[in-house]
Amino acid sequence: MLRFEPYNLLQSELMPTAIPAAKIKDYHYVCLQAHEEIQADRHANILGFYELPEQEISHITSYLESIDPSFDTMVVLGIGGSALGNRALYSALRTERNLPRKLIVYDNVDPVFLHEILGQLNLDTTLFNVITKSGTTAETMAGYMILADLIKKRYPQDYTSRIVITTDKEKGFLRQVIKQEGYHSFVVPDNVGGRFSVLTDVGLVSSAFTGMDIAALLKGAASMRKRCGELEFLANPAYLNGLLHYLYMREGKNISVMMPYSNSLYDLADWYRQLWAESLGKRHDVKGREVMVGQTPVKALGTTDQHSQVQLYTEGPNDKVFTFLSVENFTHDFTIPNLHPDRPEVSYLGGRRLSELLNAERLATEIALTKARRPNANIVFPALDEFQLGEFIMLFEIQTVFTGKLLHINPLDQPGVEAGKIATYALMGKAGFERELAEIKAYQEQRKL
Repeated sequence: MLRFEPYNLLQSELMPTAIPAAKIKDYHYVCLQAHEEIQADRHANILGFYELPEQEISHITSYLESIDPSFDTMVVLGIGGSALGNRALYSALRTERNLPRKLIVYDNVDPVFLHEILGQLNLDTTLFNVITKSGTTAETMAGYMILADLIKKRYPQDYTSRIVITTDKEKGFLRQVIKQEGYHSFVVPDNVGGRFSVLTDVGLVSSAFTGMDIAALLKGAASMRKRCGELEFLANPAYLNGLLHYLYMREGKNISVMMPYSNSLYDLADWYRQLWAESLGKRHDVKGREVMVGQTPVKALGTTDQHSQVQLYTEGPNDKVFTFLSVENFTHDFTIPNLHPDRPEVSYLGGRRLSELLNAERLATEIALTKARRPNANIVFPALDEFQLGEFIMLFEIQTVFTGKLLHINPLDQPGVEAGKIATYALMGKAGFERELAEIKAYQEQRKL
């Protein structure tokens, strides 16, 4: 079971300047109110991610049983919430689980990136999964049109068996394409936003394709949901961590660093970055008042970034909250040979396991940050498996919504992202955006002055 160790976020002899436990009790009513708002949203069917552990997955397993067994690679075409979760789960387990099939995520319109992906593919054994709820996401649809054209020309007789589409159940351009072409399709639920969608068809199809146990993912999520239903906040990891981050934001600590001590979990920090940034970074609160709140998420990798970032973290501005991700038991490990027993510079390493060194360095970084009075916590994976990844996902999705309630903002929308989409549509000549294009041209002329 995933463990949350918040010791150096709370006041202690080691961290006398941290948040006192008594202050947690002072916020009991505020937290209770946030909890009640969450329950109301669940009742109104707004927070659909809460209900995902009970979903039916037989349509996914049936599809995978029906495809040609020669398919050994899936390319996901998506961006943001349609991509980051897929990559995070695959990266976490591809080596630990020795996953039999490969996943590649195309989530940027960089043409060189697409060229590199095509260069490593055997198209004969590759499935393409197009993921966009609206069916109008410019980046995803550009990739779809390039790759669908390629697949149709290469495989005119059976191209429909090589493309699947994950989109809105009823609406949108891609739903029309599905009907016209006969592609197999999956659904992005109406009540689950993109960045909360990894435990829907969005993330489960690719995960099941590669060989993950998606039922165990959902069981882990259910287990964490139960833990986070606890109203005793010191026993509720999502509410406790959300409240502590909220209180640290009020003290000016507006940067949240997630630092996995595992290469396998590095992409999980990418998933967290979108969830935390897009959900909490808001100009207005729910009453329309300008508040400009949010905490900037940053990812780092232990031990790599001990040699690039920790100097800043320990001696630079005290404006950050740190979360380590650590793994207790690795499936693969190495014992360091004692090649130079007569040299004290390196002989202390001889006979120790590489995982010991990795976790010792994590603890050393924790100690250094704590001595520097920098708040930090540790989330421990006893081992990397589907159950604990499901726990982690549900933990941070609940924590994010709860923190949004404390900030009195809407954690489910993204108006700043929409503004950028509109500008892109105008620049690319999409009909209906002529006024916006005129404004952009005026802006460009102004830049020349």
